Amino acid sequence: MEELNEVSIDPDQPDHKVFIGSRLSDDIHKQLIEFLKERHNNFAWKFAPERNKVINEEIHKLFDISSVREVKYPDWLANIVVVKKKNGKWRVCIDFTDLNKACPKDSFPLPHIDMLVDATTGHELLSFMDAYSSYNQILMHPNDQEKTAFVTERGIFCYKVIPFGLKNEGTTYQRLVNKMFAKMLGSTMEVYNLH
Repeated sequence: MEELNEVSIDPDQPDHKVFIGSRLSDDIHKQLIEFLKERHNNFAWKFAPERNKVINEEIHKLFDISSVREVKYPDWLANIVVVKKKNGKWRVCIDFTDLNKACPKDSFPLPHIDMLVDATTGHELLSFMDAYSSYNQILMHPNDQEKTAFVTERGIFCYKVIPFGLKNEGTTYQRLVNKMFAKMLGSTMEVYNLH
């Protein structure tokens, strides 16, 4: 049986490895590795049991709070990316790269932080409110939900709310809060989307 060489093809995800036959010529071996490295995002990677557990827990949590629903025949399908945070815990993200490339950019203007700071001068009191998980509180239009479909070992799901990672999440949120607080903006409050 031919011996296989284990090769990492994604510098950001060293555990994304492939096995290449050792009998290939050096030239073909080099070309094959270059080809795979250039296209490493095209592969659906299987996750280790620890990561699968994290993914399943996250999907279960999202399902329980009605943020996702199951979908059967989506036109778009994204992969899950599991990233280790600085504190050692795992973060589950959806790779919306292809969907974001196909979506037009929303040109709604985001405020400049320096202008907002200038607008607060002269006021006696300044307070801040953090809208935790802000995007996840905005419902997706039913016609657009299935475009956020992603695959797991338990099935295919899509978001019913705006997920983190979409191209226009920030401008959508800014437009919404500007409408909500239109009468107060510039007089008693300012809104700034940090993301």
